[in-house]
Amino acid sequence: MSIARTNARKCAVQALYQWQMTGANLNDIEQHFLEEQLLKGAQRTYFDEVFRGVPKQLDVIDQHLSEFVDRPVNAIDPVERAVLRIGTYELLFRLETPYRVIINEGINLAKCFGAEGSHRYINGILDKVAQKVRAVEIAAKTAKDQES
Repeated sequence: MSIARTNARKCAVQALYQWQMTGANLNDIEQHFLEEQLLKGAQRTYFDEVFRGVPKQLDVIDQHLSEFVDRPVNAIDPVERAVLRIGTYELLFRLETPYRVIINEGINLAKCFGAEGSHRYINGILDKVAQKVRAVEIAAKTAKDQES
């Protein structure tokens, strides 16, 4: 897990939050991040992929989330919604990243940007999404742990 990738996720949360709240054009939001040097120390390619990928795959992401959340996805706190969308995007489309890394990053993002205790909510939802979309990976990890 690289610091640059973690920083890319932090920037993506902020950018997606802005997009969710304002509906502004993705290019304008990204341009703001570049002009203000907010991507300094962040893996730019990863930021681009996540920041562009979440809106592109929004229907698929929200469909997966809606199975496990206790309210409509759009009624979730905007910060938590951005974190959940990034985590779900990664679980679905970044299969080379271990599910535990994705969940842990989501928890840390919630601790950094979310309300007190929101990391527990993020953990619970992302874990349920992972159980569904990464079942083979989880089973293999469990089998390996049992062998040890």
